[in-house]
Amino acid sequence: MMKEEQPLVGVKELARLAGVSIGTIDRVLHDRPGVAAKTKAKVLAVLAEHDYKPNMIARALSSRKTKQIVVLIPKDSPESAYWQSPLQGVEKASAEIQPYSFQIDLRLFDQNERLSFIEQVEALMEQEFDGLVLAPMFRVESHPLFTYCDTHAIPYVFLNSDIPNVNNKAYFGPDLFQSGCMAAQLIKYLVQPSDEILLVHISKEMEMQHHLLRKEEGVLQYMESKGMRQQLHKLLIRDTDYATIESSLQTALSNTAIRLILVTNSRVSSVARFLEAHNHSDIRLLGFDYLPDNIAYLEKEVIDFLFCHKPIAQGYQAVMSLFHLLENNHIPEKINYMPIDVISKENYPYYEN
Repeated sequence: MMKEEQPLVGVKELARLAGVSIGTIDRVLHDRPGVAAKTKAKVLAVLAEHDYKPNMIARALSSRKTKQIVVLIPKDSPESAYWQSPLQGVEKASAEIQPYSFQIDLRLFDQNERLSFIEQVEALMEQEFDGLVLAPMFRVESHPLFTYCDTHAIPYVFLNSDIPNVNNKAYFGPDLFQSGCMAAQLIKYLVQPSDEILLVHISKEMEMQHHLLRKEEGVLQYMESKGMRQQLHKLLIRDTDYATIESSLQTALSNTAIRLILVTNSRVSSVARFLEAHNHSDIRLLGFDYLPDNIAYLEKEVIDFLFCHKPIAQGYQAVMSLFHLLENNHIPEKINYMPIDVISKENYPYYEN
């Protein structure tokens, strides 16, 4: 008697029958690592039961509609290469999800120019996409994009800085307030009671840089809670070119009681350049982010400590969270804080960013 021909079963249905993701079906098909032996046996049994051939699966995977994840982050600036690191994570994730018919649409804006962000937002709201990774540096200007995504049921996640009370699926980045607390704790061991401290923000769009202000809040609360009586001065430098930074620091450091400077972002190398050029070797310097310019001054002991938050992992995990949500309906954790790592001349060669 002729064996009854079974109807073709789609890849999605096979995944359901095996209780795995489509990605797992593909890994078993191509004998890739990362699948437990028990799971692999279950998948192979389902494939055999439905007489599914590898080329059939490959055709099914290739015929899927491509899903598009938009990544909207700042581009590098002449003063800081910070955003190269999250981009590395995004590119790593992109390579992993591309075989499953996912595509990254990378959009870059100038973090020093609000208008460039607005233009990207307006362009996005004229097109279709399936998910969004966003560095929401401009809080007010981000809200129309949130509304657009909410209206069209497009999931979005935040990278590097968070905004409360919106419908993002997840946040990947540092606990900014706790980063400020960590900086203040280290400062406590570096200064004398009579020393004064200079807190430096360097940003053209400071009113939009809420992530820097959260660090400042952490510093102030920690100092108050621990009874630190050192006088704290705040300096806002609204231009990021070195000439402006140099002029601002010359004025601020006419106060010779200042013995420590904390820079709240990755532009600490510009302050280090000033301290080295003006022979201020008696001033301690702390800042953020594992970048080549910062490391160069760390090696020369102009910068004493850097605080780092795994930016490559931020970019990678943000994209992968949307992939798993869109592919497997796996809902990510809402808050995903990165470690607060303290880097010095002694340990930086062993650090993975």
